[in-house]
Amino acid sequence: MRALATWSGAIVGLLLIVAGGLIPASIPWIDPQGWSLRPLGITLQVPALLLTALVTGPRSALLAAVAYLSVGLFQLPVFQEGGGLGYLLDPGFGYLAGFVPAAWITGRLARQQGMDDPLALTAAAALGLVVLQFCGLMNLLLGAAAGRWETGLMPMLVGYGLALIPQLLLCCAAGLLAWILRRILLVQL
Repeated sequence: MRALATWSGAIVGLLLIVAGGLIPASIPWIDPQGWSLRPLGITLQVPALLLTALVTGPRSALLAAVAYLSVGLFQLPVFQEGGGLGYLLDPGFGYLAGFVPAAWITGRLARQQGMDDPLALTAAAALGLVVLQFCGLMNLLLGAAAGRWETGLMPMLVGYGLALIPQLLLCCAAGLLAWILRRILLVQL
């Protein structure tokens, strides 16, 4: 029964991540004309990964992350700028590679005692985001040291770093949604 739960969680997680990559994140905003949606400049794939880890645990989230990378590298163009093996040389690939440790760590934290409130789940998601960002940063630094990037290091650090703020906001949403889903799905710690 545990294997069925793990694999079904992984499949749902993969579908969430792929769908999240297609949906741009937006926030409600009040304009003089009324309510509108302001784009945040990112997609929902990272919050989808973190939500998967918070709800289904480390095994399912890890499988979903590995499947997402495999599909993107060998099958379909599901990454932000396409896919294929050539994406391994892209500066942003470190952030995608960070999906794997972020999924595992977030899922492990979500299974600990005391992780039954939205604030704790949000903190676990934020830590997973920090792990993901660290992996991306290391890829940027190593690539710059090896002279792989045509663009300068500072513009890339600023460009990729600006995505951290809206993603932190979405960690709050992932924590709250995970708390609700864990109650509905009767997720056991």
